Amino acid sequence: MIELRNVSKTVTSGSESLTILHPLDLTIAKGQFAAILGPSGSGKSTLLGLIAGLDSPSAGDVVLDGTVVTRLGEDALAAFRGRTIGFVFQSFHLIPSATALENVRIPMEILGRRDARRRAEALLESVGLDKRGHHYPKQLSGGEQQRVAIARAFANEPAILLADEPTGNLDQANGERIFELLLRLNRDTGTTLVMVTHNEELARAADREVVLRDGRVVRDTVHVARDATPHPNGPTPPPMARAIG
Repeated sequence: MIELRNVSKTVTSGSESLTILHPLDLTIAKGQFAAILGPSGSGKSTLLGLIAGLDSPSAGDVVLDGTVVTRLGEDALAAFRGRTIGFVFQSFHLIPSATALENVRIPMEILGRRDARRRAEALLESVGLDKRGHHYPKQLSGGEQQRVAIARAFANEPAILLADEPTGNLDQANGERIFELLLRLNRDTGTTLVMVTHNEELARAADREVVLRDGRVVRDTVHVARDATPHPNGPTPPPMARAIG
């Protein structure tokens, strides 16, 4: 589903070159939930941006669902993202002048879906906000805004969901609720989920943990045993794991 082939990222800082990501190969299977961890400056968000096609690698190819996105033109790439990728950000990025329902409808209306309103209502219901669709973002709590953002991310039934610190701006209780929601939707829909996080406890509930440091993958752990039901009091307890790489 997601394949990075010898991908690297180098930028120019003044008169010097700065390598943000050293050449790496990474494959994430269809339906897998991969958590990306590492200290600030380790390259986590850069890696997510490269997967999303929001940034271009200095070398190598990014392949999503069989398409080499690094070889697409700007218009084709934008269309591909709209059909294939959903995004959840730390800061929600909702349109302040649009209601919760409208925020969820917009991605579908861009693609011309005739069922946009009905599906938006169903998605808000799936995240527990069916009674809040007429509210504007400023009338919603942080946790509610992030739930709207998640519903929006699933609007066009993406094969891949990318989440950049989705619990970072929330208190612990709301953060755990958002994480459990992402986990449930990943399991229910089979959407491939890649989440950048600093929270090691949450990451241990993922199918896989990829740890970056100084632009390199220093640990890649696949969890081989997992309770299929979310833990009622928070993240799934840490499963047994097998380290690879």
